[in-house]
Amino acid sequence: MSEASTKPATTAKTITQRFRFCPNGEEWAKREILRDLIKEYPVKNAIIFCNRKRDVAILHKSLVKHGFNAVALHGDLEQSARTAALDKFRKGEAALLIASDVAARGLDIPDVSHVLNFDVPFHADDYVHRIGRTGRAGKSGVAYTIVTSADHKAVAAIEKLIGTTIPPAPDMVAPAAAESTDEPAPRREPSRGRSR
Repeated sequence: MSEASTKPATTAKTITQRFRFCPNGEEWAKREILRDLIKEYPVKNAIIFCNRKRDVAILHKSLVKHGFNAVALHGDLEQSARTAALDKFRKGEAALLIASDVAARGLDIPDVSHVLNFDVPFHADDYVHRIGRTGRAGKSGVAYTIVTSADHKAVAAIEKLIGTTIPPAPDMVAPAAAESTDEPAPRREPSRGRSR
């Protein structure tokens, strides 16, 4: 079958998908946006995905420091630690599960209200698996993804794969500069002169 005739991957219609733009792309700024998302919206529980195991540990430590009830899950943890983290999350003893893509597939975690992508996944199909953790069995779910100007190509690949445009969060406006470059947006106002 040719690529042109391949059907888009489907995401459940019960999932509200949004992007949240991080203007400077710095990790501390993304952590601040994530904390705001958790506070702004009625997050009963959430799986928060990071691309790297070390980022899972850093984000977990940061969220706990800021008073959030969170556990971590990634491939380098002992099986007993993984099981304990999942049990706490399933029982509602921890509201947030910070995870690598080890939690995107094959885990039975029912009734997850939110999926929050701290990082845009490296591969578009991982996005579909990640957000598929919410909006299951006919229940509604919400998936937010924090994006930076460096994520333009990955976002375009996701939207091509799922066959739809994912809108920005209602309270944000993605700058046009993010659509035209893979470099981080400059901190000063862009000139009105010719483009390079």
